[in-house]
Amino acid sequence: MKTIFSKPNDVKHDWYIIDASGKNLGRVAAKAASVLRGKHKPSYEPNVLCGDYVVIINADKVQVSGNKSSDMKYRHYTGFVGGLKEYSFETLLDRHPTDPLRRTIAGMLPHNRLGRKIIGNLKIYAGSEHPHAAQNPQPLEV
Repeated sequence: MKTIFSKPNDVKHDWYIIDASGKNLGRVAAKAASVLRGKHKPSYEPNVLCGDYVVIINADKVQVSGNKSSDMKYRHYTGFVGGLKEYSFETLLDRHPTDPLRRTIAGMLPHNRLGRKIIGNLKIYAGSEHPHAAQNPQPLEV
């Protein structure tokens, strides 16, 4: 029996949409990361970009449980001495509404060339409008 290897040109990429309003940050991120990676497909291979495109709307209405909105810290280092910037979840959500979801999903993907390609298939929008209606994205429940 021969093993079948997928080629990147042969893989069909579908489009999915997730409405994040009122949903838990971790659950939305885990579902999106799994679909981006392609783990829901029978032709999944860990070294090939075989995942689908994911559009997330209402990213500014995502929720976290407990005191995480004030306790959870996001850090960013500028590269200069004393340049460690630290933001809480609430502050980051006010300044950049899509950033907490993007950072959480990126942390669940491989930290290599493939992961950087996969994160390009993720589209996050703060409001309910998105420019990907022509791709006819299918709703994905979380």
